[in-house]
Amino acid sequence: MTTYRLGVLAGDGIGPEIVSATVDAFKTAADKVGVDIDWIDLPMGWEGIKQYNDPLPEFTTNALKDTHGWILGPHDSAAYPLEHKVKLNPSGALRHTLDLFANIRPAKTMPGIKSVVGEADLVIFRENTEGFYADRNMFAGHGEWQITEDVVVTSGVFTRKAVERIAHVAFKMAMKRRKKVTIVHKANVLRLSTGLFLNVCREVAKQYPEVTVDDYHIDAMAAHLVRRAKDFDVIVTENMYGDILSDLAGELVGSLGLAPSINANATVAMAQAAHGSAPDIAGLNIGNPTGMMLSTVMLMEWLAERHNDNNLKEIGKLVEQSLYQSLKDGIKTKDLGGHASTSEFAKAISERINQIVVS
Repeated sequence: MTTYRLGVLAGDGIGPEIVSATVDAFKTAADKVGVDIDWIDLPMGWEGIKQYNDPLPEFTTNALKDTHGWILGPHDSAAYPLEHKVKLNPSGALRHTLDLFANIRPAKTMPGIKSVVGEADLVIFRENTEGFYADRNMFAGHGEWQITEDVVVTSGVFTRKAVERIAHVAFKMAMKRRKKVTIVHKANVLRLSTGLFLNVCREVAKQYPEVTVDDYHIDAMAAHLVRRAKDFDVIVTENMYGDILSDLAGELVGSLGLAPSINANATVAMAQAAHGSAPDIAGLNIGNPTGMMLSTVMLMEWLAERHNDNNLKEIGKLVEQSLYQSLKDGIKTKDLGGHASTSEFAKAISERINQIVVS
């Protein structure tokens, strides 16, 4: 039997609390299914600065290369000392240096959680390495230049290779879902850059004739999400547009604080909740671990497919089912109008996992 090695980077703010709660729930589920997981704690954020004077120590990056995947807690890079602020933040650095090109962000209504848009179930595929995020689209240096005190130039980078690979993973996901892909761009104005994105996605679409394809400009797409989110299945777009749309979609179906994601390439994946570190409530045991837990569910699903091991998928299903049941039963953290602490919420999920009969 394979022993899976999963890195645990707790991070800053509420990170240690919600990551600990997540690991506890998944340990319960893994024990029930009979899967061996070695959870490897690695320093990141303030802990990395404390131990190695680096928010993402080389020790941690090297150790991650010997894992099957990892959980990344939120970081509070805005509060780091100036010498570290000027660097890529830990999540951006990992996406860039390990080429985690696909940021996969679902937005789905949950039981017991009020949705602004009613029922919805969509997933956004955000190209993670190029586009208009100038801190990630260069081999060396940064894609911003201050020409004079009053003039700044920022670059956007779009390559056929990057667009093809994000398009393929998006279309493959659509084949498993409702077989519909929406391409988001701004090719009416940014004709060469997002025009290339649109055209390459259309070329890739020809390899998936069963999938229905449409496309929208980014501004129109924001309006369509608000008005009819339930109509969308898989959305594929560039880095910055994907970041904005996924935050919007997460809030529309309940709360950005609940929104999960993974960052992946063909060989490794990182679970990362979409929300920040919430330093104002750090240490109070009231942070909501839902986004982190559902991100780890996604990680288990990705690992199950990668390693052809349905037991990993079963672990994710146990946690997801028990989490949804807890919400349905009214067990919620303070941000959702409930009274459960972080640890009490995690305990409720573990109790429900233990009540499920595994065939």
